[in-house]
Amino acid sequence: MTERIAVVTGAVTGIGRAVAEALTQNGCRVAACDVDEARGRQLEQENPRIRFRKCDVSNENDVAAVVQAVLEDHGRIDILVNNAGIIRRRTGEEIRTEDWDAVFAVNVRGAFLFCKHVTPVMKRQRSGRIINISSIAAKLGDITSAPGYGPSKAAMDALTKTFARELAEYGVTVNGVAPHAIRTEMSAQWSEEKRREVIEAIPLKRLGEPREVAAAVVFLASEDAGFITGEILDVNGGCLMD
Repeated sequence: MTERIAVVTGAVTGIGRAVAEALTQNGCRVAACDVDEARGRQLEQENPRIRFRKCDVSNENDVAAVVQAVLEDHGRIDILVNNAGIIRRRTGEEIRTEDWDAVFAVNVRGAFLFCKHVTPVMKRQRSGRIINISSIAAKLGDITSAPGYGPSKAAMDALTKTFARELAEYGVTVNGVAPHAIRTEMSAQWSEEKRREVIEAIPLKRLGEPREVAAAVVFLASEDAGFITGEILDVNGGCLMD
């Protein structure tokens, strides 16, 4: 994967940061996209193979500008990881319409926009890897009082399979990774009681680590995964076996 060019969204914390760092460890140069400029600049300073790009993934002008800037710098984009995501914790009865819309704007529209703008690049190259970070909630439904989150990730899974079919003839693979119970800022919001309940339901009896999700992404981005497309890879400690 030496000198391959990757774009990672939601890249300054948690899974996104772990993915960006893992890709650089495997020889890639990474455009790390996020709205958090302070953390982004810090990440950039810590890793010379990462360049921060401020980007609101729900804004098409921002997305187009990032893709254009990466092409101006490197002339190609080999890997796209759509990791940016948000959650709003309310019950189905209580959730506000604006919260629902905000979740879909980032989790679905953001992934779509990056897929849309990277597609012509990868088609010209006749190669590329797109990996979308989904969730076990796409398959099980909401399990953490966040009714917009699971549906948004289910939509992302459908998006993954749609682009996988569209781009296969161009040598581009499109896959998803569906984590559960990873030690991130998002899971840190759980109460201690909720944490115990989640761990008890996991056969491996622990939380996952961001680096374990990143390892799955690196595999799907590698040449070894060239015959895999349209797949959603579970990283959940055995909580869901399908």
